[in-house]
Amino acid sequence: MTAPVVRSLLETDLYKFTMWQALLHGHPNSHTEYEFVCRNQPAYPLSELRAELERELDQLCAMSFTDEELRYLRTLRYIKSDFVDFLTVFRFQRRFITVGTDGDTLTIRASGPQVHVMGFEIYVLYIVNELYFRRFDQSAALAEGRARLQAKVAALKAFGQQPARRNPFEFSDFGTRRRYSGVWHDEVVQCLAQQVPEYFKGTSNVYKAMRFGLVPIGTMAHEYMQSFQAFGVRLRDFQKASLEAWVQEYRGDLGVALTDVVGMDAFLNDFDLYFAKLFDGLRHDSGDPVVWGEKALAHYARLRIDAKTKRLVFSDGLNLQKAFDLYGHFADRIMTGFGIGTHLTNDMGLEPLNIVMKLVACNGQSVAKLSDSPGKTLCKDETFLAYLRQVFQHHAS
Repeated sequence: MTAPVVRSLLETDLYKFTMWQALLHGHPNSHTEYEFVCRNQPAYPLSELRAELERELDQLCAMSFTDEELRYLRTLRYIKSDFVDFLTVFRFQRRFITVGTDGDTLTIRASGPQVHVMGFEIYVLYIVNELYFRRFDQSAALAEGRARLQAKVAALKAFGQQPARRNPFEFSDFGTRRRYSGVWHDEVVQCLAQQVPEYFKGTSNVYKAMRFGLVPIGTMAHEYMQSFQAFGVRLRDFQKASLEAWVQEYRGDLGVALTDVVGMDAFLNDFDLYFAKLFDGLRHDSGDPVVWGEKALAHYARLRIDAKTKRLVFSDGLNLQKAFDLYGHFADRIMTGFGIGTHLTNDMGLEPLNIVMKLVACNGQSVAKLSDSPGKTLCKDETFLAYLRQVFQHHAS
């Protein structure tokens, strides 16, 4: 009998907990719908995984947080005691998530109270990934993965021979969602922590942060800000409302804002002096990263804020070379950080799945992300999408 894919409820990304806490405190009664999408062509139909996935979800919904995990969460100063108290009795409800097939396509839908269904996403994605990659030659994949991992370590050490810049090069593991397997993910994180600790600064995976004594990394994802499109504020004001709620919840902690829910230009229109002073920096997740970074620097300059006190975090489809290039471009003008995902945890010589599970509706109405990258916009309601574009003067990409 193969061990369950999910080893701990703590094995999810930190931003799931930080968004969960903020939404539990601010909007505990919201109702949401999330849908799974595979954006590329898998090597075999994902519909074949349905029975295995159903069993894994049954197992997930039987799990609860352990005392050790809850104690660890209480050590994070931005996690409040009442939220941990909520987690002591929390269990995922199987009735809120359904799995089906449509021809070769695997369909997964989570629908219910947001504080009960928002957590499914990361587990679902890495369950599907691990089930999918179990069907390939394990020994060949691991041999190739280990060779590529050592090449990354060598590249980092070689990079360290270059002349020092104003700010150091730092990166973190953001690879939980699309990893090859949990055991491989462990190996990657331990290798980087041991061999290049001067560059490797943490992981988004809270379970690994606890196990390996690393810093958990993360703030917010798109779903947090998108939810505010349906929280009763004027649509034009949803970004400001979401940022203000975040400030009130965390009072200076977790100060990196996500900029591409309706595009960088519309974000900067809302990111005034108040927010620019309160937030430590910005996270890039779509569009040309150099253009984005230059817009951020110009915005700080207009507001007469010293950019050297701020940070730009890059997290869009990065590999090490892209991170090195971006660091070279920005390192003397602003602090940088790099969240690298699939390139760290699923670089095995096999084509990774490009899968997501996104918020599609909140409180009975559609929500959307207007990405700065073609293909990343996700919304089935064309009327709402057109309205959102009009409100924020966002041109289709």
